[in-house]
Amino acid sequence: MCNQKNYCDNNLKDKIISELKNIYDPEIPVDIYELGLIYDIQILHENNVKIIMTLTNPNCPVIDSLPIEIEQKIKSIKKIKNVKIIITFDPPWCKEFMSEEARLELGML
Repeated sequence: MCNQKNYCDNNLKDKIISELKNIYDPEIPVDIYELGLIYDIQILHENNVKIIMTLTNPNCPVIDSLPIEIEQKIKSIKKIKNVKIIITFDPPWCKEFMSEEARLELGML
């Protein structure tokens, strides 16, 4: 969505997605983007990034470390100034959020 608060930079968004596809869930051998853990990526004013995401369950052992890893990887992209990670469990993650590629990789198709 593009408006006054958020603006579009598709090239930058593609770079963010590429970085997210290099971060894997420790319990499931699929990257967090294809797994459906990323609900929204917002590129805000002055290339500040806000990522709304979830985890496979609220008791996930990486609840503290995964957001830090994501923030560091996204900050490594040139032009990105700040990254804010928001974890939500609404809606709770379910297998239907996985991409077709992830389902195929896990033998669910």
